[in-house]
Amino acid sequence: MRRPDDERKLRTLLGEFPVVAIVGPRQVGKTTLARALGAKRAVTIFDLEDPRHLARLAEPMLALEPLRGLVVIDEVQLRPDLFPALRVLADRRPLPARFLLLGSAGPTLLRQSSESLAGRIAYHELEGFGVGDVGTDMAERLWLRGGYPRAFLARSEAASLRWRSQHLRAFLERDAPALGLRLAPETLRRFWAMMAHYHGQLWNGAELARAFGVSEKTVAHYLDIARGTFMVERLPPWHENLGKRLVRSAKIYVSDTGLLHALLGIRSHEELLLHPKVGASWEGFVLGAVRRHLGAERDQCHFWALHSGAELDLLVVHGGRRFGFEVKRSDAPSLTPSMRHALVDLKLERLDVLHPGAETFPLAERVRAVAFSRLRRDVPPLR
Repeated sequence: MRRPDDERKLRTLLGEFPVVAIVGPRQVGKTTLARALGAKRAVTIFDLEDPRHLARLAEPMLALEPLRGLVVIDEVQLRPDLFPALRVLADRRPLPARFLLLGSAGPTLLRQSSESLAGRIAYHELEGFGVGDVGTDMAERLWLRGGYPRAFLARSEAASLRWRSQHLRAFLERDAPALGLRLAPETLRRFWAMMAHYHGQLWNGAELARAFGVSEKTVAHYLDIARGTFMVERLPPWHENLGKRLVRSAKIYVSDTGLLHALLGIRSHEELLLHPKVGASWEGFVLGAVRRHLGAERDQCHFWALHSGAELDLLVVHGGRRFGFEVKRSDAPSLTPSMRHALVDLKLERLDVLHPGAETFPLAERVRAVAFSRLRRDVPPLR
């Protein structure tokens, strides 16, 4: 499957920067996307998990300086010593080659490259398939299976679940320990099971710290690793001083609903609809789709809540304008006192209530019920 939106953004970045990094979780399609970008030009690919390619890069300048066109370096965080050489090569004029770096360990890649390649590199985060990639008619399948290509494209729900379970196992047994999550395997699995149950809820580090017998700082470190490997998303609260008691804890979402469902032991769409976390799962899925469709940066996205009970699922702040989004798993959502509070207190330009029904219709002035299937048609992207 092609990723036209990502391809278009990356071609623009490659035209403007000598080095572009695609970051994202393992198995999300970074290498496939890189090959698509190199289809109509000279391309050289190095996979740093391949010993033969590592051997070719023993002397980086000798290996990379003669190359022309597009040079792709996969899992680049495994060779941080490449970054000084890339800085020198990126400063050549005229520029004979551009470099596309792929990495699945966000913090390492960002730290190393920002030190050596400041002003020379642009970043693009690649997520799993989204509604824009697969179409709204496949949204239910995407919700259940998640956006990892092999999970989404599997021949059956059982095969998809097996892939997701094995992917989680590889992450827990190989990737997480290598990045500092030094827990016994059974403890690590319990930590991730608890993360799944926190999906869509306020983060309570003290509670988790007590459950695992560690400090709250240690649990926060575990969360940082989960976020840095793109497995968990943190939605921060909106902190504007309104003279009211604001909720100040972040909300936590497992990034991919397919992985969430594997952690929860959900095997089918029927089981999903009957599960206690169905509402939270749907909320995370829809909010992710809204953010991607809007083209919003993560630091533009917040939730808002008062201790009195009023809340807003997603607040997007862009260019001084504020847009609100609520998610309701009901075919006929109605205007609530909480929505009225958010509309007035936050001075929202617009409040859209996303629902699984078929129609988009007004609820009040500046408030609409928007059918999720019509998201891309009825909600304009940010400009």
